[in-house]
Amino acid sequence: MFEVADYIGIIAFSMSGFFVAVRNKLDFLGVLISVFLTAFGGGILRDVAVDKTPYTFTHTLPAVVMIIVVLCLVLLKFHNKSSIENKPLFILSDSIGLISFSITGSLVGLEHNLNITGVLALSFVTAVGGGIIRDVIINEIPFVLKTGFYGTVALIIGAVLYVLDSYEILNIYALSIVFILGVILRVVAYYKKWYIPMV
Repeated sequence: MFEVADYIGIIAFSMSGFFVAVRNKLDFLGVLISVFLTAFGGGILRDVAVDKTPYTFTHTLPAVVMIIVVLCLVLLKFHNKSSIENKPLFILSDSIGLISFSITGSLVGLEHNLNITGVLALSFVTAVGGGIIRDVIINEIPFVLKTGFYGTVALIIGAVLYVLDSYEILNIYALSIVFILGVILRVVAYYKKWYIPMV
């Protein structure tokens, strides 16, 4: 299940990183950097945190998947579309990526027997770490800091998986339900404009 969720996240966040790069009018190298950071940045930070060689650096398939996604988006001329970030395809791909990586981060934390703080931290970092690095490089306020219910969803996923694991009911069926409900929660939160109260 870890690899399935990871590859779903890579595909979804590759699309998300591509759309952000297009909106900022980056050249092709800039697009690749944006896509790489969005798709792999959080996972790299997660693996480093648990003293493990990043999965992306030891397996070829993640990079191949990323390149295929970029080529498909270019061939379908998505780089010529305007204001795509507010379109359903972007919202859905970003939501799927967020939930998939929240799950993989949580699973790594549980696999390393971390407490709830560690599981929440890895869930959060895996889900939004790459996007934060990308936005900083592009010289923008990180998306997660101005969209209140974005990073919160990652923390909710981490907490739910920790509880399920504590009661020994964490299995493929439970993960599938969490994934579906998580995506629905994120999409509803976006369109209902839910947010964390500002200080």
